[in-house]
Amino acid sequence: MSVSQLHNPGANRGANIGDIKPQHRSFAWMVIFTDLVALMLTFFVLLFSMSNVTVDKWKSITDALSQSLRPNSTQTEAKATAQFNISGIFRKQAINLDYLTSVLTEAVSKDAFLAQAQLIRLEDRMIISIPGDLLFSGGLANLTESAKQAISNLGGALRHIGNKVIVNGHSEPGKVTGGTYASKWELSLARAVSVANTLRQSGYTENLSAFGYADGRFSYLPDLPDQERRALGRRVDIVVMPTIGRTDEE
Repeated sequence: MSVSQLHNPGANRGANIGDIKPQHRSFAWMVIFTDLVALMLTFFVLLFSMSNVTVDKWKSITDALSQSLRPNSTQTEAKATAQFNISGIFRKQAINLDYLTSVLTEAVSKDAFLAQAQLIRLEDRMIISIPGDLLFSGGLANLTESAKQAISNLGGALRHIGNKVIVNGHSEPGKVTGGTYASKWELSLARAVSVANTLRQSGYTENLSAFGYADGRFSYLPDLPDQERRALGRRVDIVVMPTIGRTDEE
């Protein structure tokens, strides 16, 4: 056996591997399959063109497909619509304080009770300062009937604005004698809350903040005769800010 026969053991079998012709696969079936698919597609298109499509049913089908393909789109759209209906239409805006001061000054002057209040326009706020002796009796924190009506009228005007409103209660120096409250701080806070609740009940829908300062700001008052100064110390300030308030739902 020669060396060439060792490396090519099939040489002594009477045929060389190179002499074997490879068998080619036929792809003619693909042509037939393609023609069949094209004919079926043409058939279904023809059936569709000859049929009557109900618009309502077609719309319901397309809506169902859109919902299944985009499940979050409807929820997002509904949320945006709700925000538009509530926030876009009914959302009150903060009013310019200069304009608001002029409007409230005219309105307050027409009310016999509120005409005794002072409207003070500062750089960053507007204050409606009401003497406490007009609002409350003795050491009580409940509004008198006339005071409740006047504060309700004021709240009816403030209900149309979106400005932030703060109610501050103040008192003159000294100890509380008798009554329900142990300190001037408790009394001033209770009076501020009473006014704030009346504003809320009269239609002001933004968040209200109420604070009690007792005599903490008494030194800021002008130098007046003692009785006048102490009477001025017993007051409730309704402070209107230039910024918008926040509703309870937000």
